[in-house]
Amino acid sequence: MRSVALPAFLAAALVSSATASDKPIFKPTEIKAPFIEQFTEGWENRWTPSEATKKTPVGGETFSYVGKWSVEEPTISVIEGDFGLVAKSVASHHAISAPFDDSVDISDKPLVVQYEVKYQKGGNCGGGYLKLLEDGFQTSGKEFSDKTPWVVMFGPDLTCPGTKLHFIFRHKSPKTGEYEEKHLTLPPRPLIEKTTNLYTLVIHPNNTYDVSFNGESHNRGNLLEDFTPSVNPPAEIDDPEDKKPEDWVDTKRISDPDAKKPEDWDEDAPYELLDEDAEKPEGWLDNEPFTIPDPDAEKPEEWDDEEDGDWVAPTVPNPKCDEAPGCGEWKRPYKPNPLYKGKWFAPMIDNPSYKGEWAPRKIPNPDYFEDLTPVKSLNKIGGVGIELWTMTEDILFNNLYIGHSVDDAKAFAAETFDIKHLLEKAADKAAVSEDEDLDEPSFAENPVEFLRHKAFTFIALARTDPITAFKTYPETGVALAGALLTFFGMLGALFGLVGSQQKTVTKPSKKTDAATPDDKNVKEKAPVAPAGENKAEDTPLKKRK
Repeated sequence: MRSVALPAFLAAALVSSATASDKPIFKPTEIKAPFIEQFTEGWENRWTPSEATKKTPVGGETFSYVGKWSVEEPTISVIEGDFGLVAKSVASHHAISAPFDDSVDISDKPLVVQYEVKYQKGGNCGGGYLKLLEDGFQTSGKEFSDKTPWVVMFGPDLTCPGTKLHFIFRHKSPKTGEYEEKHLTLPPRPLIEKTTNLYTLVIHPNNTYDVSFNGESHNRGNLLEDFTPSVNPPAEIDDPEDKKPEDWVDTKRISDPDAKKPEDWDEDAPYELLDEDAEKPEGWLDNEPFTIPDPDAEKPEEWDDEEDGDWVAPTVPNPKCDEAPGCGEWKRPYKPNPLYKGKWFAPMIDNPSYKGEWAPRKIPNPDYFEDLTPVKSLNKIGGVGIELWTMTEDILFNNLYIGHSVDDAKAFAAETFDIKHLLEKAADKAAVSEDEDLDEPSFAENPVEFLRHKAFTFIALARTDPITAFKTYPETGVALAGALLTFFGMLGALFGLVGSQQKTVTKPSKKTDAATPDDKNVKEKAPVAPAGENKAEDTPLKKRK
């Protein structure tokens, strides 16, 4: 038992060896921006949890934003005193917001949005995105909800399954005055794990954008080209008043009306016929059953005919049938019918009346406009909110930067995320290996130390990420699981031997139905083969003049 317990003890000691004094100490940034949040003292004066309700799209049922918020250190902390905002509740609606001191105008300056998200309990259904609130609605506070107008929505969303990095902006039509959400057509789908991840969005006044994940650019493009629906509507639309004429023929192929079924075509001919030439194999045992009562079976001594009924011996395959061509009643087999043709169909031909696929005529779009500078059309931003539904608890948000300087955002990340990212990676490595400089012992040289090393490595990694442990060291995981099951099995057997007082009697069944021989008269359904061909062809689009 000592050799088994020792690796677990060493693994526990390794994981707990990093004390608070070994960690770097959090220090608030001195970088300035329209909005920076590190959830330092007084955060509750800056952020207001929502107490609003929201209605479902259908019906009058309402949901309240009952998800709890807390500012606390991560469950696995690598920086002393580094607190973040945590969505605490599972299967709940969460909403919280904070106003800016001054509104942010991005018409002539870049908009830079950057923040950290950590899914501490791993991936499940849960959002991690921010909403930049339209100026004038940042003070919604307790009334902040999914209906509160926003300008830009950005951040990760675990979509059960899958991951999507949202980038959406609300654009106002200069023609109708209505707002429409524009979604990034091909959003990034980065892998999200339990470690901290950094999300960065940059929107430039020239309509270009850049979406980054952990400091690496994933999507770059133009707001006029990469969003659905597009910023500018089509100049022409289908005429809603135009209807397809009643005599319009859009059937391209038809059955040949002149084709006739051949006189010798018998649709009623069966698919199979009895093989009249077949003969019963020599040695066929007509009177032998497929199964017989087991001659070696004996009625148990504890069997009570009055209580249990008449005892019937279980059946076994008839050994005589194994040596003979077959047993039981012989039946004549079937053979394919050479005259079978199936149902007749007329061959397909081109429709001489075909006019093509009908499409309504185009008319000028009454709502058409051309906005070549959509960034300048976006409203000012007055605050930031987090409004989401999640099936994942303990989602942590931290180090929010909302401003105009790409360089300042990078410098801010260097002070926060870059350090944290390196420490978390180092912690993962420390959990996997006791010492990276030590070579793994070979089984031939030292089998005991080899097994100890494998077990130590797996247990250390499993303490922080069991799934990764099993993926990385599947053989070790299976072996340890097997050993654990064997151990509990031995305990169960031991207590079973000690505590058992009598033998359990298993009663055979009272009756056994004899096996049914294979039915050799089953008819196979025939495939229907049309006489004519029916090839799919592309259909050209014809517009009505």
